[in-house]
Amino acid sequence: MEAVVEYFSDMPKAHRSLILFGGLFFFLMVESGLPFFKNKYNKVSHTGLNVFFTLTTVLVNLGMAGILLFAASWTTNNGFGIVQWAGLMDVTNAPKLIAGIIIGVLLMDFLGSWLPHFVEHKITFLWQFHVVHHSDMNVDASTANRHHPGESVLRFLFTTAAVFIVGAPFWLVMIYQSMSAIMSQFSHSNMAFHGKLDKVMRYVFCTPAMHRVHHHYRQPYSDTNYGNIFSLWDRIFGTYVEVDNSKLVYGVDTYMNEKDINNPLFLLKIPFAGYKPTPKHEDAEQL
Repeated sequence: MEAVVEYFSDMPKAHRSLILFGGLFFFLMVESGLPFFKNKYNKVSHTGLNVFFTLTTVLVNLGMAGILLFAASWTTNNGFGIVQWAGLMDVTNAPKLIAGIIIGVLLMDFLGSWLPHFVEHKITFLWQFHVVHHSDMNVDASTANRHHPGESVLRFLFTTAAVFIVGAPFWLVMIYQSMSAIMSQFSHSNMAFHGKLDKVMRYVFCTPAMHRVHHHYRQPYSDTNYGNIFSLWDRIFGTYVEVDNSKLVYGVDTYMNEKDINNPLFLLKIPFAGYKPTPKHEDAEQL
């Protein structure tokens, strides 16, 4: 376990990039060969747009990285936070350390991912940033990092707060962020993942069949299955649902013009263009 701690304590930048962009390339290749939805769209321009937003997220995170590093160092040096108080960060005690990693990543996933995601759906001002992510009408692995820079800042702040609350040392933050990047690309991917295997994995992890529901263009389905790494939080808070994926329609009902939602300048302006209320639908949808 000491080797794991040592590796993630000083994880090479090239390895971080490999996880982000190598993972994206891998899932894009798999879903191209085994697609769930066989939609015809310009995958090159679609991926290019989403990679543009991926790079804005990278820039935000790099610009604020010192804050995260300070938070992790401070909790470690002062023994502050849940896993520190519980004595679970002792690298010489493998059973305790493994328990600390599991508990730490679970809590980081809740505080740094599930909670801000849920809040973004409930607070109008924050939704106006998050809607950029939901506007994608052809969800695939590249959609995972389609976030407005303003949303990236918000999520960074939640992650930093999570570091203080959890007491996560920097190496644990790196484990969490590595898992988060891979699992987000996996759950957004358009691959025809085997139904039975997906169902088994869903007991613990967020899978494509689970998260696709969240990207349906209408409520209440877009207000379900918020999870990123673990399905646990949706099950606990009653936001977990199972739906026949073949009936799903991607996008968001307030922005269904394909020309607009594929224009980066239009997407960047959405949060400042004023709130667009959800249109009234004549029928209640039951998938």
